[in-house]
Amino acid sequence: MTRFRLAAVTAFAIGTLALTATSASALIACNREGVCWHVPKRFAYRAEYGVVIHPNNWRWGPRERFVFREHPGRGYWRNGVWISF
Repeated sequence: MTRFRLAAVTAFAIGTLALTATSASALIACNREGVCWHVPKRFAYRAEYGVVIHPNNWRWGPRERFVFREHPGRGYWRNGVWISF
């Protein structure tokens, strides 16, 4: 394999790895009511919102009960209503 070809293959592999790393960067946000949703980055939620951020691979325990409710944009769920900010 020539140096040029090796460099091209290496650059392609690094580019592919970078794309896959950025696409899996979502987090899971959950409120006190047990409602969770995905967020693209760690937003600054106020303490009174009662939102906890978990990594994307987080799973609740066998005795915990949560439900996922997705919603686009920035905000949080409170009493079944999406509050945008």
